[in-house]
Amino acid sequence: MIVQSESFNDHNMSKLVKGAVVPRPIAWVSTVSREGDHNLAPFSFFTVASMDPITLCISVGKAERDKDTLLNIQETNGFVINIVSESLANQMHESSKAYDRSENEFAKAGTRSEASVRVRAPKVAEAPVSFECELDQVIKIGTSHLILGRVVCYHIKDELVMDGDKVDPHQLKAVGRMAGDYSYIKEFYRLPNKEFPQ
Repeated sequence: MIVQSESFNDHNMSKLVKGAVVPRPIAWVSTVSREGDHNLAPFSFFTVASMDPITLCISVGKAERDKDTLLNIQETNGFVINIVSESLANQMHESSKAYDRSENEFAKAGTRSEASVRVRAPKVAEAPVSFECELDQVIKIGTSHLILGRVVCYHIKDELVMDGDKVDPHQLKAVGRMAGDYSYIKEFYRLPNKEFPQ
């Protein structure tokens, strides 16, 4: 099947794209409103944008749920990207539900907030890795907003740190996003691999 842009409306392109761009890492983004209300929401459109300066990016869509995160970041110029481990998957899923702006998703999800060092937004206390980010810029792309944040503080649990400043992937136990489901990220291999066809 070949689908050109003129025929996109004839197909469910969301499923076709999300089903192929996998597994996607999950940014569990914690923010705070100008009034001090805490917000926590997951986004799977997430990656590293630059290593100099170290910048991460997330894309938030037009759904009402996404607007709390975007608005909070624009109001306070800071946010935290928490990495989701297997032990936090159910809490992350709970925080993805639609709550009123004044609701505290940390409490709803049953996870603890902890003060950050450089930004107002709290981090997820149980997260294996958390990136404190200062807002760099927001780029509007169609109905979505691409948020770029400069990392100003990096938190990692001691048991995940390996020699040479490497992160132990077996201890991280990160959760990946598939199309509508999730995946374990447990097995790793190097290339070239003799098991694969030449």
